[in-house]
Amino acid sequence: MTTAPLRVLCLDIEGGYGGSSRSLWDVLRHIDRTRVEAEVWCRKAGPVQDRYQAEGITALVTPDMPTVSALPKTSRNLIVFSRFLLRDWPGSRKFRHNLRQALNERFDLLHCNHESLFAVASWLRSRTSLPITGHIRTNLWRTPFARLQVRKLAAAADGLVFITENEQRTFEGHLGHPVDGTVIFNPAAVPETAPAPLPEFESDPRYRIACLSNFSWGRGIDRLVDVAEALASRGRRDVLFIVAGDMRLSRSLPGALGKTARSGGSLADHAATRGVADMFAFMGHVGEPERVLASAQALIKPTREANPWGRDIIEALAAARPVITLGTWTGFVSPDETGILHSEFDAGAMAADIAALADDRGKSCAMGRAGQARIADLCDPHRSAADLTNFWQQVAHDAPSIRSGG
Repeated sequence: MTTAPLRVLCLDIEGGYGGSSRSLWDVLRHIDRTRVEAEVWCRKAGPVQDRYQAEGITALVTPDMPTVSALPKTSRNLIVFSRFLLRDWPGSRKFRHNLRQALNERFDLLHCNHESLFAVASWLRSRTSLPITGHIRTNLWRTPFARLQVRKLAAAADGLVFITENEQRTFEGHLGHPVDGTVIFNPAAVPETAPAPLPEFESDPRYRIACLSNFSWGRGIDRLVDVAEALASRGRRDVLFIVAGDMRLSRSLPGALGKTARSGGSLADHAATRGVADMFAFMGHVGEPERVLASAQALIKPTREANPWGRDIIEALAAARPVITLGTWTGFVSPDETGILHSEFDAGAMAADIAALADDRGKSCAMGRAGQARIADLCDPHRSAADLTNFWQQVAHDAPSIRSGG
């Protein structure tokens, strides 16, 4: 007797413009469709819809999908949560109606692909008997808003997935007790053939370092300017930072960054005022970040969040590029083995390590190959897809008895 595939609806908040969206697409295209039949609703229109179409997976755009997530500062939380309650949530009425109807008519399970969907999951809990799963992708700052977010999601979800054990520990810290979560590393395929580098960089002799992130204070992208200034002070202008992402600055940023933002400037303008504009190539959003990696010899992530394991990092390692970043977790980036890992930010120390890599391209390549082997072992997309399938099927099997108290 053949068992019908589990019908899963996945909610994607990014539309292909961020790591959570790319990771979901990468895992769904490797799913065994005799076991899972997935459909995706995206909050943003973007490049991922065409990719899903090419794989024969339905992907709809639902711009009224309501999302909110806790931020580090109380003042910012008050603003974003007030906006969510007064504008975004009331404006999502039609989306929520359609979601509830679709779930009860066409699906067996809902997967919330980001913790910012906690309010949707909480609202649905009393309105559908279907199991709900949540994917925890960030370490939320320790604030009352984060504790509220975590508790609501934990109460609504029948199962939780964490991208590393770090997110699980943070989630449990907010909750105050352990959770029965499942850790599944984000998938990253080692490319069978190297993508073509961007033509404007092919003949550039400098040591080229990619950065694949939209600007945010937590991601620490502004620190690139500090590192470039430290390199320049050493007479090392033979390094080029290729920055892919939206570099618009928030007017609320501190110091010189905020001043630049309030005058309408971007991070490129900030680099120019510091005298290092020639050490940067600001690309804006790039639809094929793998080509940016192919144009560089390394990747840098100067994060303030000490999280050396995001989507950009595993894609860089899969492409045999060493990673320069901050934190203490060595699951992906091991010092002097697969990259450079500093426990705290020091622009001068990071500049010295970059200069050393620029002077020893052979070592840089060797570290990249070691990183690629590690990702091939830990982040194989077929394994990630099988693990997520097993997780969904187990939750679907267990959820009715859990909610009935059986």
